[in-house]
Amino acid sequence: MTAHSALGVALGFFAASAVSAEARAALPESYGLGSRAASMAGAVGADAKDFSAVAYNPAGLVEARGLSISVGYTANFHALRSSGGDADVDDVRGMVAGVVAPGKVMGVPFAFGVAVHLPDSGLSFLKARKQDAPRFELYDTRQQLLFLAATLALRPLPWLEVGGGMGYLSATRGRFSIRGSANLASPFDSALEHEVDADLTSVRYPILGVRAWRKRWGAVGVAYRGSSQLELELDARLAGTVALGALAIPLVYELEARTFSAFTPAQLTSSFSFQRIANLNVNLDLSWVQWSAYESPAARINAKLAVEVPPGAPVSLPASALPATPTAPHFRDRIVPRVGVEWRLPIGARIEVPLRCGYAYEASPVPDQRGATTFLDADRHSFALGAGLALSELGAVLPGTLRFDVHAALGVLPTRRILKQNPADFVGDASAGGHIVGLGANAELAF
Repeated sequence: MTAHSALGVALGFFAASAVSAEARAALPESYGLGSRAASMAGAVGADAKDFSAVAYNPAGLVEARGLSISVGYTANFHALRSSGGDADVDDVRGMVAGVVAPGKVMGVPFAFGVAVHLPDSGLSFLKARKQDAPRFELYDTRQQLLFLAATLALRPLPWLEVGGGMGYLSATRGRFSIRGSANLASPFDSALEHEVDADLTSVRYPILGVRAWRKRWGAVGVAYRGSSQLELELDARLAGTVALGALAIPLVYELEARTFSAFTPAQLTSSFSFQRIANLNVNLDLSWVQWSAYESPAARINAKLAVEVPPGAPVSLPASALPATPTAPHFRDRIVPRVGVEWRLPIGARIEVPLRCGYAYEASPVPDQRGATTFLDADRHSFALGAGLALSELGAVLPGTLRFDVHAALGVLPTRRILKQNPADFVGDASAGGHIVGLGANAELAF
């Protein structure tokens, strides 16, 4: 592919991402991006070369031999329990897609990559719950948002590759106001006007990667992804008069609400891919995940009521409520090991059948919930299997390569007991556990 054509394709996708940058969301880190990565439990940081490298290590994109277009579908079903009952955690289903466009500039190989995860539920889906309500904070709606990232990779030396780019989130800010006169005795005689103003502000986070390789031995890689979160803001104002018979009472009510959602922790991953044996990749990834930066998703609310009560009016007002301050969650950082194996079985000169498996262990970052909050979670063991089919150079109709990949994954969360300090706690002692089943498939056409 020429540099001009590769650059044209890449710029087109960058332009598309810029136009829609107001509808971004968290990376689908819990379930994998693409069937190959998911079937190896995400242990692909040192050898991802398809569109999934955008998320795992963008440096690997430069290994692409030609323009490739990928599209697929993934479905993840939650069977998570809270005190023996269904925890009501929504399933996550959606389309995945990506494009990789390689080329050369002044003899230096490069590649652009774009990856997207579009959930069936829409561009964004959030839940607002009370601070003390039990919930699986790591899974409940965190992934049911649009993911989009775009990256660039270069090979400055024959054995060294570097890459970087941006992922995107959208922060929501809104203002709601009502003014006029409300008649309590005859509501239909009220005269009220309202105004709504809302906007989305783009939030970006970096994705960086380095990869070094040695022929017939394998590759090592280091990747970094910055933290991100959605800050949701709502301001409401009610100004006017309340009429009760002949009595008119002026009032002003102001409400400020701030909250955070879709938090994605910063992550640093070191990866190794052993490729000494022909057609066999044995991968090991080790990630540090900064969950200690997690902020409470409970809303920070400040409400003010100002009422001018006429002298002698039989009206008593409650004291103004104090601002609500969420309890700090005190999540912990964690180290996540992942291992993946891929064996590519050649069948003739133009057909290849990859077989894959993987395992990952994710210790829970959630501390013991003995106080006001009840964040549910448990350690997670992830087991994955997958297979593929690659058809190469099938004549003039298909001069490139057509690949099909499928995967199945099982995440097991052993039961964890939650013991409260206060026997009169609203939630009381509880337990958390369950499992997650993931299925998916994708196809890739490379020219």
